[in-house]
Amino acid sequence: MKINTELAVIGAGPGGYTAAFLAADMGIKVTLIDKEENPGGVCLYRGCIPSKALLHIAKLITETQEAEKWGIKFNKPEIDIDKLREFKNSVVNKLTGGLGVLVNQRKINYVKGTASFLNSTTLLVEKDNNEKIEIEFEKAILATGSVPIQLQGIQVKPEKIMNSTQALEIEEIPKRLLVIGGGYIGLELGSVYSALGSKVTFVEMLPSILTGADRDLKNIVYKKISTMAENIFLNTKVVSLTDHSGGVEVTFDGDIGEEKTKLFDKVLSSIGRRPSTVGLGLENTKVKITEKGFVEVNEKLETNDPTIYAIGDIIGNPMLAHKASAEAKVTVKNILKMETTFNPKSIPAVVFTDPELAWCGITEIEAKEKNLDVEVARFPWSASGRATTIDRNEGITKLIIDKKTEIILGVGIVGVNAGELIAEGAMAVELGLKVEQAAEVIHAHPTLSETFMEASELFFGKCTHLYRPKKK
Repeated sequence: MKINTELAVIGAGPGGYTAAFLAADMGIKVTLIDKEENPGGVCLYRGCIPSKALLHIAKLITETQEAEKWGIKFNKPEIDIDKLREFKNSVVNKLTGGLGVLVNQRKINYVKGTASFLNSTTLLVEKDNNEKIEIEFEKAILATGSVPIQLQGIQVKPEKIMNSTQALEIEEIPKRLLVIGGGYIGLELGSVYSALGSKVTFVEMLPSILTGADRDLKNIVYKKISTMAENIFLNTKVVSLTDHSGGVEVTFDGDIGEEKTKLFDKVLSSIGRRPSTVGLGLENTKVKITEKGFVEVNEKLETNDPTIYAIGDIIGNPMLAHKASAEAKVTVKNILKMETTFNPKSIPAVVFTDPELAWCGITEIEAKEKNLDVEVARFPWSASGRATTIDRNEGITKLIIDKKTEIILGVGIVGVNAGELIAEGAMAVELGLKVEQAAEVIHAHPTLSETFMEASELFFGKCTHLYRPKKK
């Protein structure tokens, strides 16, 4: 069977389906190819969406435990794992099913199967029933995403080791869980299992969690996670994992005390993700791969093959769904000869722990590394009326400001709903807003969002709810 199409999109995650939908809206004949029944990709099926559904439940459990200090006491929650999993799955099915409806409404040819390139203008798609389809295209967009990096050389029964995908299935709640990796995936999933009843230990080979985030912000996350985790081992490597009748025996190398071997019921590996390029037949095209395994593209997101573009996790960090979606729009415009580039000033990043951590633009770390002449305006939530009313004063909103131009170069927020609040920062950075303009925007009171306004006022030493005169 053969199909002709103007645009073939390989991978139906947030990058792929965004590209396909926009292209169809612009009048292009589109074929969208993916292994799943409906679009969604890792984000909707095995990543962002199911994890946030579980984190919402974890937050509810945690709040019932914390409510006692306000004079409200709840009984210990009874957790029905099957019903919890059913809720998580219903969220996934609703969103992916909705995308399937949008595919039909846009009259996109959706092919369920695995695609590989025969050459620079032809794809071979193998369906589940072994049927094969050849698709001839004028242009193609690679959007195959990424997969978890697996632990190597581990002689442990597979059922005792989980990756992030398996952890989201919540098959059981282990009594003691080891999370390998102090990045956002490990911290988020570890938080879920801790709330559900596991005694969680985190191990990270680097000196701190959340590499890349500013220390003053991530220290607040670390402090909160320390209260719910059994242990957090930094500067520590996992030397070996061995099958044991009681679970998995893990040997560490690091400053963790005299006892270097500990026993866990299960281990969650969250040591990163790698681009998904295996089996794509890229050797049959002119597409080039970098030393780190990513597809090489220019600022127009063109590969070395003039007929093929690439977006999302497959082309490099940051591996974020919203980055892929933004790249998708740039790619479609370039296919239509609208000549644009992907060069954003601000790609927001959010860690959905409790408290949440979010940042965009230049971080304080980057400003120092690049020797930028900046001033940091840092507003503590201890001076926020809204943060006080919800008893969450640990937060910080900070702005990284160019001293000469007074333009906001970066924003960092840690605290409740930081993931929602960062949008204002992303807009300020992307539009090159001056700090004076941000200070003059009237914010509703009492809200957490007004911490952005007050941080702006701090730059001038005229902050309403905090006395801190500007240094001369």
